[in-house]
Amino acid sequence: MTLDTAVLRFAGCVVLASALLSIYVHPWWIVLTIVAGVNMIQASFTGFCPAALVFKKLGVKPGNAFN
Repeated sequence: MTLDTAVLRFAGCVVLASALLSIYVHPWWIVLTIVAGVNMIQASFTGFCPAALVFKKLGVKPGNAFN
């Protein structure tokens, strides 16, 4: 697994989990979906992603998107 796939999988899990939590637990969990979306848009423009930094420190091999 590369850094790119790890970040995308993590983002997908966060979005799905927050959507489910907003349905079954409390509607305010949708804010986590919004934060994840804003972070993905921000990362597409700047190339900076906090999750990528964490995965790099965990030793995930680099990919092409987050150098």
